[in-house]
Amino acid sequence: MGIISIEKANNLMWLGRYSERVFTTLKRYENSFDMMLDMKPDFYIEYCERLNIPNVYTSADDFIRKYAYDTDNEDSIFSNLYRAYDNALVMRDFISSDSLAYIEMAVFEMKKARVSDSPLIELQIVRDNILAFWGCIDDCVDDIIIRNLIKVGRRIERLDLCLRHGDEKQELKRHFEQIQLYGTRARVQFDKLNYYKLAYELEKPDTDYKVAIEAVENLIKM
Repeated sequence: MGIISIEKANNLMWLGRYSERVFTTLKRYENSFDMMLDMKPDFYIEYCERLNIPNVYTSADDFIRKYAYDTDNEDSIFSNLYRAYDNALVMRDFISSDSLAYIEMAVFEMKKARVSDSPLIELQIVRDNILAFWGCIDDCVDDIIIRNLIKVGRRIERLDLCLRHGDEKQELKRHFEQIQLYGTRARVQFDKLNYYKLAYELEKPDTDYKVAIEAVENLIKM
């Protein structure tokens, strides 16, 4: 990793993972929000099963509120946003204060959404701030290793979530290719067994999604 310690590289990758988790989960949450209100109120049960998270919710309304905003729930979107912020704060000298500011603004908008009667507007602004954060990383951070450590973390998280939701095979392959690209640029060391296991599962017509998810989670050696 050059002058970047293993600990700092880990912070950067998890900054990528948590920021991606919030961004992608918010998109799916908004779709689930509409589905549970209009058509399928018990959809949150299936949603929890897909992500392999505890179903601690008593109703669709309880899920809509707690899954988004309950900071005592480690699986909530807000909890993951705070984890992104914690990693960004630790890496402030590496990613610039301007980049950190966008994560801080995302936290601010999440707090507004928590007390809003129409939170989808604020949640869209949360997503916009995360997009701006990623753009600022590209604009303000000259070190290619730092930029690509964040990107490989993002793509690992995106592939993990897409596998859990059973997305189209072509989309899964695209994310895997990006993991390879950014991982090579960041000089990370792939675990060969899990790398080839994942590549094999994504080529099979009958992909074993559980095996593929396990391979993604153990893909990078740090």
